[in-house]
Amino acid sequence: MTRTRLALCAALLLSLTPFAKAQDNYEIQVYGSDTVPPRTTMFEIHSNFTAQGSKTIEDGMLPTEHAEHETLEITQGINSWAEVGFYVFSSIQSDGGWQWVGDHIRPRVRAPDSWHWPVGVSISNEIGYQRRAFSPDTWTWEIRPIIDKKMGPWYWAFNPALDRSFHGQSVNQGVTFSPAFKLSYDITKKIAGGFEYYGSTGPITGFDPLYQQQQQFFPDVDIDFGPQWEFNFGVGWGATRSTDHLIIKCIIGRRFNWPEHAKVKLKHPASTDSSDE
Repeated sequence: MTRTRLALCAALLLSLTPFAKAQDNYEIQVYGSDTVPPRTTMFEIHSNFTAQGSKTIEDGMLPTEHAEHETLEITQGINSWAEVGFYVFSSIQSDGGWQWVGDHIRPRVRAPDSWHWPVGVSISNEIGYQRRAFSPDTWTWEIRPIIDKKMGPWYWAFNPALDRSFHGQSVNQGVTFSPAFKLSYDITKKIAGGFEYYGSTGPITGFDPLYQQQQQFFPDVDIDFGPQWEFNFGVGWGATRSTDHLIIKCIIGRRFNWPEHAKVKLKHPASTDSSDE
């Protein structure tokens, strides 16, 4: 327990060091506090279609209208309180061209169940690269605290993310604030409906004017196809002129459990030969 607490405290202290927006329209998701169990790998496809967005090249970036963003997310469980995720971002432009956008890596730790906290708590660090044609900031670091709670049929999650650009237009802004929130209600045992909110307000030392901020709202639905599956679908709109106005998103995930290595049996106390069951 002592080693676990020390490791988690070190991760939390790391997150307080100075850290562009990591989600954009490639990974539109409010995270829950749970981590992927050990010996388990989670594969997710994030599909986001911008029905109404930018129509021309702006600040050197390609237009987003009618672009399909496809993101492959692979998450590996490390132990009962840690995981690491890897992202591959891609974009299918309106002319049909499919291009690689960038890659991110995301280690995450959570408060173990044995701590008996009243809410779920975890924190992730996401760092990586995106090409200049798709993002004004190419190298970014996101620190994402995650707090959530299940209360009967209700569920809520809050992600008050902090972002830092290391190369690009937002470097001089320092640390920026990108909050996200989810509220849902179990309509049936298999279907939950609710809404998600995503924002990017600008530097924490002084928020941007509202028209320069990004504000998005997504009515959404989660469907339970079984313990190994994840499915989320939503249609969102941007409330400011700096935000893409209409986006359709879908997340499909599948967990794969890897069996433990068979126990080793010694044929003789002095022998090193072993066989698998």
